Amino acid sequence: MTHISEPTHRLVPTEAGRIHLVEQGSGPLVLLVHGFPESWYSWRHQLPALAAAGYRAVAIDVRGYGRSSKPAATDAYRLTELVADNVSVVHALGEESAVIVGHDWGSAIASGSGLLSPEVFRAVGMLSVPYTPRGTTRPTEVFAHMGGGDDEFYISYFQEPGRAEAEIEPDVRGWLAAFYRALSAGTMPGPGDLVPYFVSPGGTLRDRWPDGPLPGWLGEAELDFYAGEFERTGLTGALNRYRNMDRDWADLAAHEGAPLTQPSLFIGGALDAATSWLSDAVKAFPHTLPGLVSSQLLDDCGHWIQQERPEETNRLLLDWLAELPV
Repeated sequence: MTHISEPTHRLVPTEAGRIHLVEQGSGPLVLLVHGFPESWYSWRHQLPALAAAGYRAVAIDVRGYGRSSKPAATDAYRLTELVADNVSVVHALGEESAVIVGHDWGSAIASGSGLLSPEVFRAVGMLSVPYTPRGTTRPTEVFAHMGGGDDEFYISYFQEPGRAEAEIEPDVRGWLAAFYRALSAGTMPGPGDLVPYFVSPGGTLRDRWPDGPLPGWLGEAELDFYAGEFERTGLTGALNRYRNMDRDWADLAAHEGAPLTQPSLFIGGALDAATSWLSDAVKAFPHTLPGLVSSQLLDDCGHWIQQERPEETNRLLLDWLAELPV
């Protein structure tokens, strides 16, 4: 039996200061990028599986999260900066290239890394959020028109610095539990009910989120880990990703409509609202992802794919990785 090393925590230098990562295994490098509001820990089921299959699996804390640097400036969280962090991680690990896999915001960061640094990122895996090329309309204009009546879409709600933080800070653990519950299979509202993603005038996001037990994938210990991270760091660094969507749009002007040409993978949850909202992006894959190897929708799965369905996610990842050119 092949011996698998224990996960190792490291800090590596970047232009912003440092990125914290957790590494396991040896072989071709697979860089794992988490989403909101998570951490390297969201890949805890993938690290040993990838290592056992002969890969060097590395899960990072994205800038603004965990033990990674947290620059004060809001515009320090634009996509180009996060791509630069990923390139720095690859080089700091002594590698020239990597496969990159992201979930949620990490999916957008992974696809952006592949688009802007194709010489470094030779293949791109995306979970929950499909690749969507830069369009002609400023993102905040799109989100401002989502919903109905006076309700405000959550992405618009997140735009103003300090506003969402004021909701979250008094009870970080309770807010995270409600957020994870609202987007998980088995604990989310009924199909087609988008009410939890909207804010009433003068209200908060949590006002409309379901109460009840934790989703099956999230135990008290796992919730304690996430809560501990954000109670220590706050949520501003994480929320600043949303506050740079228009900057990203401007930064990517030269890449309007550009396809992502590397070998790629998409895994979505059939019950995930993100999959429904972005269904047109999935339909466009023949044009936007000409190197697509596999696109999968997991039945009865919500947003937190690699944690809700770790074994199935691991199998799909490993099948895809095995097909990539060495």
